[in-house]
Amino acid sequence: MTALLAARGLTRRFGGLTALDGVDLTLGEGEILGVIGPNGAGKTTLFSLIGGSLAPSAGEILLDGRPVTRLAAHRRVRAGIVRTHQIVRPFANLTIFENVMVAAIHAHRRTEGHARDRVAEALELAGLADRPERYPASLTLAGRKRLELARALATGPRVLLLDEVVAGVNPAEAQAFAALIRRIRDQRGVSIILTEHVMPAVMSLSDRIMVLEYGKRIAEGTPGEVVADPRVIAAYLGSEAGQGAAS
Repeated sequence: MTALLAARGLTRRFGGLTALDGVDLTLGEGEILGVIGPNGAGKTTLFSLIGGSLAPSAGEILLDGRPVTRLAAHRRVRAGIVRTHQIVRPFANLTIFENVMVAAIHAHRRTEGHARDRVAEALELAGLADRPERYPASLTLAGRKRLELARALATGPRVLLLDEVVAGVNPAEAQAFAALIRRIRDQRGVSIILTEHVMPAVMSLSDRIMVLEYGKRIAEGTPGEVVADPRVIAAYLGSEAGQGAAS
């Protein structure tokens, strides 16, 4: 598999704490990679390093084989690496359309006229095309997460980092989000890395899964391989959870 995105020896230290320790990662074109692990495993740190909001203590990040390790976060967005956040913070005083417009203009330095089509497409794909003039406060949690996705899509990502987009929504909404993530991959050709505690979503969506514990990669493989791995069961899933995820 030719890697669209690769990380080599990615490490981040905070004083005496090593939050991420020599992690290697590859993401292929059109692939969905799940990243799981217990709280404190290093998942958020990994996303922050790839997205550019944190600098690594060691290691490198490559996009199309070219280093992006030293690029600022906004320059990585323009290169095609875009992240969503678990805690969604839209601009409360801007409409849904304006929130997405800001992302489209910022990402590509487009004028408003050039960005409108991209915004309309992002809202349509995210399921918000019927309410562009409303404000974020009118949305449910699921709606605000869709807005976060629309803002990311408006930047034209090649690599999309999804941070717990399913967490906190009801089962019907979780299924709708899973379908939306597949459409983003299939219709837009976007490669995706997702981290999620909702195991059925991770297992059904991911082509491969990487498991972190205490900042180290302890396992990687297909969903079936991962849930059967004794190290993963002991560190994260537990025997009953592992059986349930595999069924």
